[in-house]
Amino acid sequence: MPGSRVDLVPVPGGTILLRDARTGSSREVRLRPFTLAVTPVTVEGGDDPMHPVTWFDAVRWCNRASLADGFVPAYVLADGDVTWHVGADGYRLPTEAEWEWACRAGTTTPTYGPLAEIAWTASDEVGGPQPVARKAANAYGLFDMLGNVWEWVWDYIDTARYADYRTLRGGGWADRPWSCRASVRRGSAPDAVLEDVGFRVARGAVGADGSDEAQGWSAAADLSRARIPRPVPFGWTPLGTSLLRRDRHEDGS
Repeated sequence: MPGSRVDLVPVPGGTILLRDARTGSSREVRLRPFTLAVTPVTVEGGDDPMHPVTWFDAVRWCNRASLADGFVPAYVLADGDVTWHVGADGYRLPTEAEWEWACRAGTTTPTYGPLAEIAWTASDEVGGPQPVARKAANAYGLFDMLGNVWEWVWDYIDTARYADYRTLRGGGWADRPWSCRASVRRGSAPDAVLEDVGFRVARGAVGADGSDEAQGWSAAADLSRARIPRPVPFGWTPLGTSLLRRDRHEDGS
């Protein structure tokens, strides 16, 4: 990779309220300023969003691009586990809080503009992803935050119910308008190959070296949510093995 040529814009810091429909809970997240790519990552030499892309593909792309551009990679991959070094200056997936804050760009409505003007959805009756930046940007200068392709983010979708599934945001070209809103969440396995899925990158350190929390994400919170203090409902698959193993190691047990 001779150079990633990622076009990023600064996103101001601020506070966002994130809601979880399953638990009926909400949490307030204070964000530091960060930088985010203007569009989803595109295929080399073109304007089409890269797809289909697994979560692991996206993480590996971030590390390769970081090395190509002279930055410290954000991730360490080992035996299917991925560790984020929040103090690294390389490319990375945005956290869920960062993504929604950037998507909303100061708005509080379900979308940052009329969907027909800002997003490729089922209403456009297209057969696949469209070239990026063909519809209007939001107030931060970000294109295709809604519609076109779903975007992987760093966070797990629900460690209590869906094991190691990661979160997708934004909606895709075949989704109905109700699914292309700033607050809508979808999750899938990190190795799933999904035709309507791509990714967008952030870059830069957002915490101290060695920290296990940043920008609304916390390893301790992931572990806490994975622990179910009652019989597990049918069909639930709490994420336990890797998180509990890591927790025991850190506790010295």
